[in-house]
Amino acid sequence: MEAGDGSPAASPLDAVAAAFKSRVMELQDLVLARSMFPATALPDLASVNASVTAMESQVQDIRRRLQEELDAIPKAKKLIERSLKQEEKLQHMLANLPSGMHGEVLATHLEQSSSRMLPECFNFSSSVSQYNECELKIKEEPVAAPKKGRAPAPRWYISTEELASLSSYMRGRLTLEKVNIAINEVASYADANAHLVTCPKKKLSEDMWDKALELRDIAATEAVKGKPFFLEVDIKGPGLKLDNTGKAILTVLRHLGRIHETRIGHHRVFILSKQA
Repeated sequence: MEAGDGSPAASPLDAVAAAFKSRVMELQDLVLARSMFPATALPDLASVNASVTAMESQVQDIRRRLQEELDAIPKAKKLIERSLKQEEKLQHMLANLPSGMHGEVLATHLEQSSSRMLPECFNFSSSVSQYNECELKIKEEPVAAPKKGRAPAPRWYISTEELASLSSYMRGRLTLEKVNIAINEVASYADANAHLVTCPKKKLSEDMWDKALELRDIAATEAVKGKPFFLEVDIKGPGLKLDNTGKAILTVLRHLGRIHETRIGHHRVFILSKQA
């Protein structure tokens, strides 16, 4: 940035420093001039002392403000990094989301993710004191945490390149559309289970309460704790069924790292992986 005469424009901090230096020189000249009159020296020096004290207070305010700015920079950088990662995930979703599902899935994902990422008081035009008041504490929330505002189950869709990288016998007649529709369905199963794990008894029927208790036992195991999951018995279609095509899709999802499988009691449990 340049001034009107073509020279670089001074920063606000440089301007403050220059004004402060000029004021100090004026005070030095004033002290020298007034020391020539001993009768008035003491009152004049008291006035000078008051001016210097006021300037020192201003300098402390400047230093404090600069420190607040410095403290806010790492927090803002961390938030920007998370925003960029979120943007990459959304771009991946847009490129591979099954047709007909863009509006509903992306709107839900944006609403839930943005509410977790941005504090209400965050505004790049606000003062540093506002940063400090809301503290901008950025931390990951467990996917299956038993509290409001939990993260939705990940919908980590596969890309055309990933599908093409599979061997022909594994890929068979599967299409990108079929696999990604199945990914959306298993995520909805995991969301439903997470809701049952945290839902109070008074809001559930007798049968659903029994299922909720069973899911809570599974969610508390070491292999599943804090992770989104669904059971084999949850698979009911329409995009994913326990037929040959459905089994092939589950094999592909395991191979591509979208799900991990374990057995807990008599249940076959599938754990969803987060996108890196």
